[in-house]
Amino acid sequence: MGELLERLVHEDVRELEVKRGGVRVRVAKDGGVAAGAAATPPSVSSGTRGDGAVPPPISVDLPTVNAPLTGIFYRSPSPQAQPYVQVGSNVASGEVIGLIEAMKLFNEIRATAAGRVRRIFIENGQLVRAHQPLIELEPV
Repeated sequence: MGELLERLVHEDVRELEVKRGGVRVRVAKDGGVAAGAAATPPSVSSGTRGDGAVPPPISVDLPTVNAPLTGIFYRSPSPQAQPYVQVGSNVASGEVIGLIEAMKLFNEIRATAAGRVRRIFIENGQLVRAHQPLIELEPV
């Protein structure tokens, strides 16, 4: 395994996946996810809407707050609490807009700009990837 990882680092290889028995290990460069998974993966929302509809494209003119890391996104501090933000909420730069759980740690996600929340792209409890847009802001 060490030899394979060495090749990943020194050669033009972006991703490496090894399957042996019921175990799969995947290592990727450039913000990819390195993971070890058992034969039965955990049940997590895939990011597609249940009604089969495709969400509208992200506007290139409006700022977005993107996930800084891969993990599970939560819109509120606890299951019983109100979401940090909703569509129409005004947020200040640096204000907490959600949490991402990664490796059993909860990371506060803060707005990178001030504005009004125009769209929320991620459902509560959904897996997000690093750099994936979470919310779209409309300058006020």
